[in-house]
Amino acid sequence: MATAADGVGSIAIDTSQLNMSVTEPAAWATAMNNLGMVPVGLAGQQLVTDSICLRGFDPNINMVTGITPVNPMLSSMGLVAQPPPPAEVPVIKEIIHCKSCTLFPPNPNLPPPSTRERPPGCKTVFVGGLPENATEEIIQEVFEQCGDITAIRKSKKNFCHIRFAEEFMVDKAIYLSGYRMRLGSSTDKKDSGRLHVDFAQARDDFYEWECKQRMLAREERHRRKMEEDRMRPPSPPAIMHYSEHEATLLAEKLKDDSKFSEAISVLVTWIERGEVNRRTANQFYSMVQSANSHIRRLMNEKATHEQEMEQAKENFKNALTGILTQSLAAQAYALKEENDSLRWQLDAYRNEVELLKQEKGQLFRTEESLTKDQQLQFLQQTLQGMQQQLLKIQEELNNKKSELEQAKEEHTHTQTILKILQDQLKKNTKELAETNGRDESQANEINVLTVPVVSQDREKNPEKRSQPLKSEKEALLIGIISTFLHVHPFGANIEYLWSYMQQLDSRISANEIEMLLMRLPRMFKQEFSGVGATLEKRWKFCAFEGIKTT
Repeated sequence: MATAADGVGSIAIDTSQLNMSVTEPAAWATAMNNLGMVPVGLAGQQLVTDSICLRGFDPNINMVTGITPVNPMLSSMGLVAQPPPPAEVPVIKEIIHCKSCTLFPPNPNLPPPSTRERPPGCKTVFVGGLPENATEEIIQEVFEQCGDITAIRKSKKNFCHIRFAEEFMVDKAIYLSGYRMRLGSSTDKKDSGRLHVDFAQARDDFYEWECKQRMLAREERHRRKMEEDRMRPPSPPAIMHYSEHEATLLAEKLKDDSKFSEAISVLVTWIERGEVNRRTANQFYSMVQSANSHIRRLMNEKATHEQEMEQAKENFKNALTGILTQSLAAQAYALKEENDSLRWQLDAYRNEVELLKQEKGQLFRTEESLTKDQQLQFLQQTLQGMQQQLLKIQEELNNKKSELEQAKEEHTHTQTILKILQDQLKKNTKELAETNGRDESQANEINVLTVPVVSQDREKNPEKRSQPLKSEKEALLIGIISTFLHVHPFGANIEYLWSYMQQLDSRISANEIEMLLMRLPRMFKQEFSGVGATLEKRWKFCAFEGIKTT
């Protein structure tokens, strides 16, 4: 028995069942060599030399050890683990001997047989050109060398369909296309035929291929889903249901600044779920009042910070204006000093010119005492000296003129920069005013949802409350509020008063009205009525009482 294996499939052929003529030693040697065995005769003599015998052959067990077969057919069919032959050496097909038949290779000079396009998942081959006397057992004996056969469908005509267990076995069967098949040693036409092996379209193959593709698609979808689940952000924590114990804990969290955001989301969720009823109304009212107090405190802090920010911006604006004014004054003073120095230098040059003129006059007066040559030489020297001095003075004057022009350009550039900075300051002031207007509108929206709570700190600080009026608008507001409260002798809360003022001026906020009332304690006072959840704060007009006490 000789076995050829490549890790994927195997072919096992019993050498005792080979049927060939003893008178053909070359065919005998080729067949044994194809099976990976050392070619020997029937009597045990060696038919080929040791130089071409396979390495690793053990004569005791008559099999090859340590290497795989070198059958050219098996090599091209992917059963040999050795590297492929070089490209320049063509693959030569050999005679294949089986128990009931012999396969003769095609002419190597002829073109390879054509095949149709391979269907997806093809495991079935079409085998045509079979001998008329070929039986199903002979076909199975020939093609089982390529792999496990699951079904053979033979037609009454000279063709059949063979279905293998795996797809790669089809490639091995295609290798046999073109071989001439002869049954035994008969030369009858019915015992001979040229095989044509081609890919066949089978519904079972296509169905299995589709099932495999669906399985791969399911695995891919599952992998993508697992990846999406892994990358999906975690879900937010679930909010507990309402209970008296949880409500007590939530009321404590509402008073804590670090836990207020979490607590307010829980409170809103409970209200949306419909947990508010007659039994829990007082508890929810207390929690809403706590949240309202926290929001009002934040609003007051925001107003304080905004005032501080406005004051800081005003200080920065004044400081920047002072710096620009000082820089302009310093530049103007420096330009004035340069102009004065240039004038002084011009006066000095004029004096020098006058002195030169006087010296020239004195020289002309002394010409009479000198000879003509001496006079000419003296005049030449004097003129050269004067020319040099005049050139030097002219160069200095040109330099001073260029410096004056440069100073004028710098002065013009400084004025341009100052104008740009002033425009920028005006623009920033306008943007700040628009920003304050938007903040006030946002405060109006918040004030609609909040219940007013008076700041205890401002009540305890009378200096902040008693401040003079800042604008005509505040005086007008005081008049309207006084008239409104005068016709309400029992007072009115800040929401009622603010809703009335909103009809007159939609830009006014409840916080602004409350701040104005607190600044005038002799005209307006705040009274509390009720206890616990029914506590109500009202503002009353008390200017007449203040006049009597003064």
